[in-house]
Amino acid sequence: MLHELHIAGLGVIEDLDLEPHRGLTVLTGETGTGKTMVAVGLSLALGARASGQQVRAGAGALRVQARFDPFPGHLDGEDDGDLVLARTVRSDGKGSARIGGQIVSVRELSDVGSRLVEVHGQHQTLRLLEPSTQTAFMDRFAGRDHVQMLSRCQAAATHLREVVTALERLREDTRERARTLDLLAYQVREIEDVGPGRGETARLVAEEARLGHVERLQELAGVVQDALAGEGAATDRLAVVEGGLSAAAALDPGAADLDERARSLAAETAELARDVRAYREALAADPGRLQQVRERVATLHGLQRKYGDDDAAVLAFLADARERLSALAAADERVEELEAEARVATADLNEIAAAVTAGRKAAIAPLTAALSVELEALGMPQAAIEVVLSPADAPGPGGAEHAEVRFSGGPGQPSRALTKVVSGGELSRVMLACRSVLADLDEVPTLVFDEIDAGIGGQAGLAVGARLARLASARQVVVVTHLPQIACFADRHVRVRKVDGMAGLDVLGEDARVQELSRMLAGLEGSEHARSHAEELLAEAAALRAGSEAALR
Repeated sequence: MLHELHIAGLGVIEDLDLEPHRGLTVLTGETGTGKTMVAVGLSLALGARASGQQVRAGAGALRVQARFDPFPGHLDGEDDGDLVLARTVRSDGKGSARIGGQIVSVRELSDVGSRLVEVHGQHQTLRLLEPSTQTAFMDRFAGRDHVQMLSRCQAAATHLREVVTALERLREDTRERARTLDLLAYQVREIEDVGPGRGETARLVAEEARLGHVERLQELAGVVQDALAGEGAATDRLAVVEGGLSAAAALDPGAADLDERARSLAAETAELARDVRAYREALAADPGRLQQVRERVATLHGLQRKYGDDDAAVLAFLADARERLSALAAADERVEELEAEARVATADLNEIAAAVTAGRKAAIAPLTAALSVELEALGMPQAAIEVVLSPADAPGPGGAEHAEVRFSGGPGQPSRALTKVVSGGELSRVMLACRSVLADLDEVPTLVFDEIDAGIGGQAGLAVGARLARLASARQVVVVTHLPQIACFADRHVRVRKVDGMAGLDVLGEDARVQELSRMLAGLEGSEHARSHAEELLAEAAALRAGSEAALR
């Protein structure tokens, strides 16, 4: 709810503070004192469009601040936890907006403000004018079972949208998928046709080196073999060494270690000589095999240039390509599955949407009748109201149609959508009628009515006041009015006065309130007849409010 409103430099307001009651607050005063400027100031704090012309002459800028209870998800407020919306507008039309001390855009201010206050009056943008709000109003009126069916419709539409989105994505990817399938199939065939083995390239490179230098290797092996086992070669000399050390070890045990090392070296040399001879004998020129190896290595290197740095990387690419190929090949089956699922989901949505439509059609007559009763009581007996259903292009989360409330001000006047209703007073009373029929139309905690009393008086004024008071039992309501029949229902009566060209506020006590009502009734504060009439109005308002509260219980 709104705890405090501060306005400075706006029109006839130099500096003003208002603390509304949590129930019904009524602002009254002579014409031109600035009553409506209070509602304008609050609207600016909520993000309404501003103009430099609204700035009080000589002020340089107007400033408005509104302090509210916080709501879940709001920006951090002040230290006391309240949420403060602020707006500054300079005489050149430029300005700034803040939420909880943080600079924001006017749009952000409006988004937050729309959750806190709804202002009803001329040129105000009301959610009730939106088809979605009118449809939600009708759905709530239709009852709990209907709302549950609507929830099923929303879930069914969401499911269908998800299925259709997945199906469209697959269909859009068909051409790209075909190209990818061809490429992957080619890559798999190319690698499989070669059939590389893990580590094969390294082995073939080594074989290629041996076959390419076989004559030189034979020559080198011959030299080594002669050095090891030829006449006067290493094996013969080591035999002499080993014999000498063996004899020395027989005479001196300290030479035994040298003898053992000589024996081992002689044996290793003899084994090396045999292995070199075998290596040399195995070397043979094979031009045919060399050509095969070179071609195979070239083929493997060709794969590695495309698919990986070595045989292991190429084989890993092959495994991945096979997996992707399998997944893409199954996409056609997935398309068929999704098409079947979409058909089922469409049928389900159509069936549920038809049930929602039936619920709305059943609610039209009783809703129209209830609104007509309220409008007559609110001083518009000649007005006519109707609710029509306009088909949507296709069933969706909100069903297969949207509701529209149409209004006619009297006989001979066309029935129009609420957006075409020019009179702010008529719009405000239609809004009040809707809220009287359905108290939980929305969750906005504070409602402001300006011009709701246009063109009414007497008993109709009392009816409007009684409904505003009943509405204020669940919400905070602020009303700007010139009707005593409305003002008499106030929980807090605030008089707007003008002194030396500047507006000020007075919160009225009981006696001052009677005087203000007397002025509103007769234009004379000192009239005993008017005073008596004012006291009667207050008593009648108290009785009507008590009866209304008893009826609610």
